[in-house]
Amino acid sequence: MVNCAVKNWEGEEVSQINFEWRVAKPENASHIVHRALVRQMTNSRQGTASAKTRSEVRGGGRKPWRQKGTGRARAGSIRSPLWRGGGVIFGPKPRDFEIKMNRKERRLALRTAFQDCLQDAVVVEDFNDRLPRPKTKEVYAALQRWGIDPDRCRVLAIAPKPDPNVTLSMRNLPGVKLIYVNNLNVYDLLTADRLVVTSTALNQIQEVYGDD
Repeated sequence: MVNCAVKNWEGEEVSQINFEWRVAKPENASHIVHRALVRQMTNSRQGTASAKTRSEVRGGGRKPWRQKGTGRARAGSIRSPLWRGGGVIFGPKPRDFEIKMNRKERRLALRTAFQDCLQDAVVVEDFNDRLPRPKTKEVYAALQRWGIDPDRCRVLAIAPKPDPNVTLSMRNLPGVKLIYVNNLNVYDLLTADRLVVTSTALNQIQEVYGDD
């Protein structure tokens, strides 16, 4: 179980929230999280790279010169891989890079990574009403009040649902990435130095990604 202090917009501690769910055993945690990370990164590949073989390159139907008597090496096509403009030997072809992983394993890996990040996370009250209009300066100041310097670390902010003012206020901060509960993933959790999550989002995460 993890006890998290909830801070308000001004950076003052106002309450406590308990977070507990089933995670991987310590001896297996790094392995299953690594598998989930490799799966996510591999499955994000498009797999559309393609190079033409000698049978697909235009031209080359006519023998460049006769077989014997020229003093030059034998050649049957100007689209041979040995020629400039010829086909590619063992070049890439469209393929599917998908790696499968059981749903329960994926969710277990996500819970394990999230709870590990939660040790140093900052839980804050919902601040949508604090931004009646997009204002990056106010979000930057709030992060500093919460003890986070976005200029020195990579910050992952998790909100319960999209809000235009919050999105527009955070997108100009190069060190801050904003995602929503339904977009929670292992890669973003592992690449972030600090985590900022609203109390509502934390409750939704516990409800949606709880024990199977």
